[in-house]
Amino acid sequence: MRSVRALASTALVGLTATALTACSLVGGGDDDERAADGSTPPGGSEVVLVTHESFTLPEEVLAAFEEESGYRLKVRSAGDAGSLTNRLVLTKSSPLGDVVFGVDNTFASRALEEGVIADTDVERPAGAATYDLEAGEGSDDLVPVDTGNVCVNIDDTWFAREGLEPPTTLDDLTDPAYRDLLVVPGATTSSPGLAFLLATIAEEGDGWADYWERLVGNGAKLVDGWSDAYQVDFTQGGGKGDRPIVVSYDSSPAFTLDGEGGTTTSALLDTCFRQVEYAGLLEGAENPEGGEALLEFLLGPEVQAALPESMYVFPVRDDVELPADWARFAEQPTEAYAVDPAEIAANRDTWLREWSDVTTR
Repeated sequence: MRSVRALASTALVGLTATALTACSLVGGGDDDERAADGSTPPGGSEVVLVTHESFTLPEEVLAAFEEESGYRLKVRSAGDAGSLTNRLVLTKSSPLGDVVFGVDNTFASRALEEGVIADTDVERPAGAATYDLEAGEGSDDLVPVDTGNVCVNIDDTWFAREGLEPPTTLDDLTDPAYRDLLVVPGATTSSPGLAFLLATIAEEGDGWADYWERLVGNGAKLVDGWSDAYQVDFTQGGGKGDRPIVVSYDSSPAFTLDGEGGTTTSALLDTCFRQVEYAGLLEGAENPEGGEALLEFLLGPEVQAALPESMYVFPVRDDVELPADWARFAEQPTEAYAVDPAEIAANRDTWLREWSDVTTR
């Protein structure tokens, strides 16, 4: 098992193209490229996937899609999930590609309301329908691909060394005992940051802004995204950081193994907010047939089995066996925080403005 740092490095190497620059993921081929059955794919030989900066899958998995479908796959990276959704809205009259992957349940309503997702009829595999968006216009057109929980993580080795009892709840994070120990990705600049904000709203209700005042007053550090928080500032992220508390995922402890059969970190399961990432066909796609084929492939057993060790997320299929280390260390909460998608849609902009005001005072 590789560490989080190694996995993240692999992802970054695989996606070194600048945002919105297309790159072939698995090689060339000419315009007469054919599917495995010898047929020429309809709608053109190239299919373009627009996704977030953390997208990565094994080359052999992506090569299988090209071989089976006959399409060449290209990706366009558009930042984090929030940036991705914004770019889709801004470019909806001239879409960036054929398929989007990485719009999560905190931004899905905006993508649907803005009309950037086209009608599609992709069959869900066993278990996937559990993660469908709640009923609403266009809700069936975003297909769930993966899931996970955004949770506060702690460096167990740091707390043991310092002889300090670690926090367990959101409220604990405002305790002076944990001053200057927490790093958080921003709610306006990252999907895990927004998920963490929503967890605090679910917990604190109308008092969430006061909670954030206390949190920031207790020295919480705000950074742009997950990579900055985990890989740079977190003490177990590989960047020699000095913060032993970080907002990350319930799967993160499966990647911080100590080489002796254990892990050096824990996810605080009473702090979690569930995320689901979706894929959809873009309205106005140049190659809708290729887009449909790619959506079906993302739900197929090859991609679903590769998700845990490639992107640290759980598959939505219930017939996929998880890696052994996940079974031991990627513990999921029995009950996670949730906010109704309609409430998110109605209040997201207001909440983000208020959050920005509170955190920049």
